[in-house]
Amino acid sequence: MDASIAAYQGALKAYYPAASDVTYAGKAFLCKAIAQWTRGHHLWLDCTGEGEIAVAAAGNVPRQNILMHGVNKSIADLKSAIQHAGTIVVDNLTELHRTHDLLSNPDSRFPNLWLRLQPGIAVATQHVYTQTGQHDSKFGMTREEIIEAAAFCKQNNLPLNGIHFHLGSNFRNPEPLIPAIDLALDLSKQIGFEDPWHFCPGGGWSVAYHEDELPQPEIEDYVRGAAEAVIEGCEERGLPLPHLHFEPGRSLIARAGVAIYRVGAVKRRGKRIWWLTDGGMADNPRHALYGARYSCLAVSGLDREMNEKVSIAGPYCESGDVVIEDLLMPQIEEGELIAIPVSGAYHLSMSSNYNGARRPAVLWIEEGNVKEIVRRETTGDLLKRDKSLFFKSA
Repeated sequence: MDASIAAYQGALKAYYPAASDVTYAGKAFLCKAIAQWTRGHHLWLDCTGEGEIAVAAAGNVPRQNILMHGVNKSIADLKSAIQHAGTIVVDNLTELHRTHDLLSNPDSRFPNLWLRLQPGIAVATQHVYTQTGQHDSKFGMTREEIIEAAAFCKQNNLPLNGIHFHLGSNFRNPEPLIPAIDLALDLSKQIGFEDPWHFCPGGGWSVAYHEDELPQPEIEDYVRGAAEAVIEGCEERGLPLPHLHFEPGRSLIARAGVAIYRVGAVKRRGKRIWWLTDGGMADNPRHALYGARYSCLAVSGLDREMNEKVSIAGPYCESGDVVIEDLLMPQIEEGELIAIPVSGAYHLSMSSNYNGARRPAVLWIEEGNVKEIVRRETTGDLLKRDKSLFFKSA
């Protein structure tokens, strides 16, 4: 993770002459230790909803570094943001009016407001579910809505100082960002942002999960392409250079995570070989949701010949409980451990207690030292949520 941050910060220093920051996207994976890690590296932290803001606050992330996202923020979400966050990214006009009503309270502190644009542009991602910027997306506001929102902010003296968009997650080509940047800068000129103001072209830069996805896309190419487009676009429009933000989650943390499973049983069904493990879609639903592909290694005996294609599935009562399909692996014995790399993003953050599953522990390993940062869930944790229902005897 530290190397990826250094790559972003180094590229921004090389290609962008004005102020800039990296914002860690908490939705990739967030716990108190990760929040503390972002604070230690002077990152901003993108939180979606009251729950993630509570984690950020517990990790002592400075208020000015907490950014609130979400497409349908509740009153509780907005109150939490007003209490703890430095910036709210406004997704829609209804939310803007709600925020205004809450900020009318004289006891409220005023976070900055950014407007989220729907550019109407899609990037090439692995699945339609990971695209966010197209015309029919649930995210953000149209050009006309942005202008209306900006006028409302001006009329009501709201602290509007930025614009944001996001095209998709896990894309490898920065070219589609350029027309979206141009559209956002046109709107910024029309709104009349003055120095200092903030501009965020989102995040979503890819990492390689599988050998077929190599080479690894370079962070420098992504930052350079977006930064140069912002600089050129601002010069053309007579805009001061904004405080530029990138919002990576996956490209910071995905490669830092390795999921360890134990193979409990091996089944041979015709030409198909199943390895059944002690984890699956409850701790990593990405294959079930949108066909994500992974590589895998046996924890021991790395020199064994890769001589059979296997599929790896979990213990849950779903045919979709599959993590990997048709991957060339060595023959292994039941009881062996296997490791799935690039498991740091969108695994545990999307995990569940399906079939009574208990989420696994998370270990932080650095320079030979191991620290548990999330403990393994227990059946007691499941039962703590429940209330008993008593019936009178007949």
